[in-house]
Amino acid sequence: MPKILLIEDIPDNVELVHRALSRTDYEISYSNDAETGMAMALKIIPDLILLDLGLPDYDGQTLASWLRQEETLSKTKIVVMSAWPEEAVRQVVESYKCDGYIMKPIVKLSNFISQVSSYLEK
Repeated sequence: MPKILLIEDIPDNVELVHRALSRTDYEISYSNDAETGMAMALKIIPDLILLDLGLPDYDGQTLASWLRQEETLSKTKIVVMSAWPEEAVRQVVESYKCDGYIMKPIVKLSNFISQVSSYLEK
C-alpha cells in the first residue's frame, strides 16, 4: 500500500485531502509543521509527500531542501500543493527538485485523486 505524507497546516485543507484520499488504498499520514513533517518522513519513508509551502515554523522550500538531502528519502516523490501564482510554484518545484505541483484550491476531488495517483505511478 503506497504511503502518503501530507504536510499542511490549514485544518480545512487537511480534511479535504483526507476525505479525498480516504477513498483510495493509500496509507495517509499528516503533519502540520516542517519539523514534525521531517521527523515523520524519516520514520515512515513515504512514497509521496504532499507539501504545503506556507508552514508555520519553516517554509516549504526549506523543508523540501532538507528532504532532498536525506539519502533514505531519495526515492520519495515531493509534490508541492500551493495557492501561490503558478509560475512561482513552478520555479519552486524546479529549484528544490520537487516532482511536481498541485494547485489549490482543490475544486474537484476526482481530479485531485487522479493527480495524486499519477505521481505514484511515475
